[in-house]
Amino acid sequence: MPENAAAQLHREIAACTLCAEHLPLGPRPVVQFSPRSRILIIGQAPGTKVHESGIPWDDDSGDRLRGWLGMDKPSFYDPDLVALMPMGFCYPGKASGGDAPPRRECAPAWHDRLLAMLPKDRLTLLVGAYAQRHYLPGTRKLSMTERVRRASDFAPSFPLPHPAWRSRIWMGKHPWFEDEIVPMLRRTIEHRIAA
Repeated sequence: MPENAAAQLHREIAACTLCAEHLPLGPRPVVQFSPRSRILIIGQAPGTKVHESGIPWDDDSGDRLRGWLGMDKPSFYDPDLVALMPMGFCYPGKASGGDAPPRRECAPAWHDRLLAMLPKDRLTLLVGAYAQRHYLPGTRKLSMTERVRRASDFAPSFPLPHPAWRSRIWMGKHPWFEDEIVPMLRRTIEHRIAA
């Protein structure tokens, strides 16, 4: 029954046109999950490369994120291991300085239903400020950097910076991320995979 419900939810998400009039490239929801996913990664929204391929994190940001996690592509794209749920499921278009924010319609429409499908004891990685503000509302006064620095305070959630090209500049200013947070993240991931 959970498999049937998950397949049905996949079909409903794939057919979503909730905010089609606001999407410059049209709707193409990008998501990955199974009722057995032990790790949930909540990101921002697909970029143009991901919109074209339909594969979550199929770009340079995904390569950087997988590097942080210490995961290869086969593991990352195994839905029984990793669920990939952005704040906005479709490419939102451009804004000054980069892509527009995720559309606000997605999370209220789909997140609760998708989360209900996943194991309760999952590890949740909150990638970027949009996911962190939504899922760690008590931390709104903290900067994204402060949340990431205090990652161990938020278990079973784990805040991370967005791995866009700008993250290299951020990491240069905050060497503790690669020295302390990335090894802690990899240990957490290894523990979850082995569980």
